[in-house]
Amino acid sequence: MTAAGVLVVDVGTSGVRAAVVRPDASVEHVHYREVLPSTPLPSFVEFDASAMGEGALDVARAALADGGPVDAVGIANQRSSTVVWDRKTGEPVGPGVGWQDLRTVGMCLQLQAQGIRVAPNVSATKLAFLLDMADADRTRDLCFGTVDAWVAWTLSGGSLHVTDLSNAAVTGMFHSDGSDWSEPVLEALRIPPSVLPTVVDSSGVVGEATTLDGAPPIAGIAGDQQASLIGQGCVRPGQAKITFGTGGMLDLCLGDARPAFDMRGDAGCFPIVAWRIGGHITWGVEAFMLTAGQAVEWLRDDIGLISSSAESAEVAARCDDTGDVWFVPALLGMGTPAWDFGARGTLLGLTRGSGRAEVVRAVLEGVAHRGADLVEAAEADAGLPIGPLRVDGGMSANPVFVQALADATQRPIELSPVTEATTLGAAFLAGLAVGTWKGLDDVAAAWSPRAVVDPRRATDRARWYEARARARQWVTELSSLDF
Repeated sequence: MTAAGVLVVDVGTSGVRAAVVRPDASVEHVHYREVLPSTPLPSFVEFDASAMGEGALDVARAALADGGPVDAVGIANQRSSTVVWDRKTGEPVGPGVGWQDLRTVGMCLQLQAQGIRVAPNVSATKLAFLLDMADADRTRDLCFGTVDAWVAWTLSGGSLHVTDLSNAAVTGMFHSDGSDWSEPVLEALRIPPSVLPTVVDSSGVVGEATTLDGAPPIAGIAGDQQASLIGQGCVRPGQAKITFGTGGMLDLCLGDARPAFDMRGDAGCFPIVAWRIGGHITWGVEAFMLTAGQAVEWLRDDIGLISSSAESAEVAARCDDTGDVWFVPALLGMGTPAWDFGARGTLLGLTRGSGRAEVVRAVLEGVAHRGADLVEAAEADAGLPIGPLRVDGGMSANPVFVQALADATQRPIELSPVTEATTLGAAFLAGLAVGTWKGLDDVAAAWSPRAVVDPRRATDRARWYEARARARQWVTELSSLDF
């Protein structure tokens, strides 16, 4: 291969990263800028879209200066977070509203009464809220975008207003078959079609990044979880990955067949567009846990059992087992398989002999059991068996947790060679468009785990199910909500 490589701009919940990915899938010249969200009121999550755009430009230019020139640019992003800006000036008309923001729960319940199911974490009601604040009579010339669209607009100097299908399909405003924007939802929320971005393929040249030296083409766009899926080489039906960050998300590649359910399967998974290439959609399912690494942060920041996240492995390793102590990581409620926003974190089985090590190990093993829940749910909703499980995210660096995950799932765990596989995925999608990689077989062949962890012992899943059941329906008012 003679291509120089791909520049990737990867926007997460807490910051913006840029790097150059070479044709051998090595990641170089990483630059990072922190862009933290704020919580001005309970259930509100906002971010400074201008600072995010400036941060994206700064890290992209820095990575390009170190490792350029490049043949293409790829974008990966936190999904469903919402920005509205003035088309003429390019200035945001209000704060960016983060995907975790729940201020529109009431609006979602009103829509549900009209027969329209939209969850508060997707873009639809966030966009309606921002429009109501900035353009109540819907007369201004405004643009809506998820973070990918905002970054593409910024990199192109305002010449591109696009989003890819993997992002559009999780806005709550798209038809479930991936065909087009949903007129009933747009009408119910008074969203003018003129504010919407053009939906493009996840892989394909859409325009030039004119704000960067050499104006390389923007050629790949994907939501973070879909980017992580392809970034870990999961391009064939039955291949799956879990990203363990603040929360945890399992994505399973299905191939050509869309799941039979529209909103959520019987086992609590959601249908997703994995990516669209050459007009052809690859489908998947996604299972979601609301608390993963956040449970370790709780140990560190709130109750002080560890001084750093990394120390959790060392402390947990001081005991061989938890002594029948169980922790259910439901600090924000419970996701797949039994969605329950009123579930709460639960610590069970404490005795006078339970110490610091047992509690820390119980937290790591609890997150691992939730990972096994996601695997079981995805297999049930997809009707496909999952073999070796590929894993990335911050918790993939914790050896005690990874071994617990192998034991809970009873399958090999293949660890991503990079902690954040989203960068690789965005690079693969952009590189496919410009010939860096010739096809999905090349992408699959590029996968090389840094380690494989096999199960060592069986775990008591029946005991886990009992603990999980006890964590449910603690806040009954929230448990009654279902989106």
